[in-house]
Order: sequence, then structure tokens, then C-alpha cells
Amino acid sequence: MTDGPSTLSTFAELGLPTPLVSALERRGITAPFPIQVACIPDAIAGRDVLGRGQTGSGKTLAFGLPLLAGIAGVQAAPTRPRALILVPTRELAMQVQDALGPLGRSLGLHTKIVVGGMSMTKQIQALRRGVDVLVATPGRLTDLIERGECSLADVRITVLDEADHMCDLGFLPAVSKLLDQIPSDGQRLLFSATLDGDVDKLVRRYLHDPVTHSIAPAAAPVETMDHHLFIVDRADKQNVIAEVAGREGRTIMFVRTKHGVDALAKKLARVGVRAGALHGGKTQSARTRTLAEFREGKVGVLIATDVAARGIHVDDVSLVVHVDPAADHKDYLHRAGRTARAGERGTVATLVAHNEVRNTERMMRRAGVRALRSKVAAGDEALVRITGAQPPSGIPVPPDPEPRPQRRGPRPGGRRDRRPGGRFEGRGQDGRLDGEYRAGRSADHRDGRPGEHREGRPEHRQRREPGATPGGARPGGRGGAARHGGGRAGAGRYEDRRPRPEAAR
Repeated sequence: MTDGPSTLSTFAELGLPTPLVSALERRGITAPFPIQVACIPDAIAGRDVLGRGQTGSGKTLAFGLPLLAGIAGVQAAPTRPRALILVPTRELAMQVQDALGPLGRSLGLHTKIVVGGMSMTKQIQALRRGVDVLVATPGRLTDLIERGECSLADVRITVLDEADHMCDLGFLPAVSKLLDQIPSDGQRLLFSATLDGDVDKLVRRYLHDPVTHSIAPAAAPVETMDHHLFIVDRADKQNVIAEVAGREGRTIMFVRTKHGVDALAKKLARVGVRAGALHGGKTQSARTRTLAEFREGKVGVLIATDVAARGIHVDDVSLVVHVDPAADHKDYLHRAGRTARAGERGTVATLVAHNEVRNTERMMRRAGVRALRSKVAAGDEALVRITGAQPPSGIPVPPDPEPRPQRRGPRPGGRRDRRPGGRFEGRGQDGRLDGEYRAGRSADHRDGRPGEHREGRPEHRQRREPGATPGGARPGGRGGAARHGGGRAGAGRYEDRRPRPEAAR
């Protein structure tokens, strides 16, 4: 078991291939973090690795870099990936994809995420083309396997990221079923904030003589993170939240429920603070758009639930606010881990009522955190000094326009969309509708103008009823003119819509 970094200080010294080192340098990544220094050599050597480190310590590259190096050089067969990374949430899958996708391309490797809330058809198409590294959540991957669109028989390296969170969400049976389909002689890498309970069951069952690397104890606080416990009167809590949200810089606020997230975002908008809402009830496109706006600085405040906490990786988040106290010490640490990442400083503030102080402090002790207690109200000097709070503008923020849904199918009115070549959808090369002759239409239809000769003279097609003679009249009945109310005999589906002379009106 390793409790600290070795003397290796560059990625090249860790044994990574030159194209991968060059790709890291192009992204400005030149020096490995301690957990990367500890884990990469053993992972490259083919050992099973059990890693534990603080949130934001660089675990993604600690397992991702040796994984890419280990499968390079051999192309994946259709629907049979060669490496699998299992994660608990969509946001974390996207984070892993963003980190490893560009690096994999430097080695000719294709990476694909397979998660719920995104197009299964596109995921199936990608698998059929061949995927080297598959980043997946257990539920969607199980669906694809049951459909026969994915096989794990060729997987050589398997990674379980945030294994403790997957177990907390009830994924242990699904994860076990997936691991049973992977060849037992493959390499397994498991990373988790804690290594107890169900995580220990996974380790004992699926990892073979693993080497354990723990850079810090599970409950160790980050040295660059300041923790504060704000005692707030319930009647003044919304005013305090509004002032904290009005500060300069990126802020993440955590709320316990999806309804609470949406409600708080609307309240802040009414006082002039534009905030993004992120929770499991949002569509994947909405969640992606919200995170992009937060990263780009278009939105300064992000309000999220615990489910989304593990997938948020945004630089320069200087303040995390627990609007609702975390349910347990694990959730607290993962919420807090959105700030003070990669050695930067950050502040974590928890808002509690008077009757919540005792339970919250007990939970913080289990997390190994010593928080400074303060009683604050809106406008207090301590609140301003610690968080940078300032009154919001008070000008309501207009709601964002809903994205226009993409039009599918025929246009209103029955007009067909044009193909790129200029022809109408459903027409042959000569401009006729598909099945024109089979449907019994006149061969004189040209350029999509039914009912006209080439010379442009109107022609009307007579509708024949069952039992009618070729002339259009029933045996013993009246002719077509009588049926059409004194009109022209044989007037059928297409009528002459050209203006008639005034005398004929």
C-alpha cells in the first residue's frame, strides 16, 4: 500500500508512450499528480489496482492513461470494445470522455459514452463501427447487451470509477452481472473514495491480488479548502442565499431535491440572479447546455442535487454552498470536492437552522472536517468577508426561451422536404411521385403538377365507384354530371382551379 508519491516527476518517466506524453503537453499537462505517480506504473505493468484519493486529485488520468497505453495498437471489432469504464452518472461519463477522448485519438483509439438520456440509435451505430474504449453507466450498457448490440468478451481492461457511489445508488447487482461477462484474466482498476461495505465485496470477488494506493485517508480534508457553518434564521435564509448568489465568481449550490433546485433557481431569477438548474429530471441536452453555460461564465451560479455532484468538473469554482445540509459525510465530501481542485483554494459553506447544528456538526466530524461556526444574517460583515456576498440587482431575469423542437416528418400542408439534390422527397429522377403508376395515376403528370397535360391543358380524372361502367355511370343510374350537382361529368379528385370567365360564374 502506498501512502505518498514516489520520486518520479514526469509522465515519460512513468512509462507512458511518447504520443500520449506529447498529447498531454499540448493540453498543458506536464507534471503528474501524486495519485497518478502512484498508480500508473503498476497499471502499465498489468497489475490490478485499488485506488483511493481525494475528489479532484486526478483519478481520471490515473486510470485513463495506462488504460489507453494498454490497448493501443489493436483495433476493436464491431460491437466488441476492448476497454470498459463504468461510472454512476451521465455527468461523470461525459467528464471522463472529455478527459480521455482527445488523448485516445493520439493513439488512434476511439472512445464512446453509452448512457441513458441520449440517443440509443447513435450509440448502436458507433458500436457497430467499432469502439475501443467504452464509457458507460450500468443501466444503458445492460440494455445494449440484452439487445445483442454489445459484447464484453473482448474487454481486456475494466475500470470502476466512483465505485462507492455506484453501490450507494443500488447498482451493485447490475455491476456484478456486467463484470461476470468480462474475461476473468483481464485487468481490473477500481477507484473509490471509500473502500468499505459493498465496495469491499467487489474487491474481494473481482480483483486479483490488487495493489492498493491511498494518497490520503478517506476522511482527510483538503488543505486548501476552508469550511464554514453558517447558522441562519429560517425567515432570513432566502435573503442570505440571494446575497451569496450575487457574489462575483463561480458558485455551486447544493439542494436536496429536484423540486428544490427548480424553486431556488426561480427565486433567484426574481431578484436578479441568473442561475442554472441541474438535476436528474432534466433532459440530457438541457443538462449539457447548463453545464456549458456555467463553464463559459454565462451563468455564475449552478444549483444542483447530490446525484449531479459527482459529475461536475469545472475549474475555478471558488465557493460551494450547502443550501440543504448533506445527508451523510460521503455526500458532504463529494459536494465540497467541486471546489479547491488540483491545489487551488476554495470555500465550503453550510447553511443550517438552529435545530440542525448538532446533527450537521456530527456529520462533519465523520468527514474529518473542522468547520468554523458563525451566526449570520443578510448584510453581515462576516458573510461578506467569507463569501464575498453582495445584494443582487433586484431586476428580474427573463426566462430563457425554450429550444424550438426539430421538425420531423412532412411539412404542414403536405409539402415534402427537398433532398440535397433539389428533388422532392419521394420523387424519382423524372420528378414523378414514387408508385405513381402503381397507384393508377395518369402518366401525363409532370413536375409534380397532377391533372395537367404537357401542354398545360387541364385534365380531370373520373372517380369510378364499385359497379360503375367505364363511361362513369352506374347501370340504371345517373351519370357523373348528375352526381356532381350539375357539374361536369367525370370531375374527380383534381378540379380545375384556374379562374373562369366572368360570364361562366
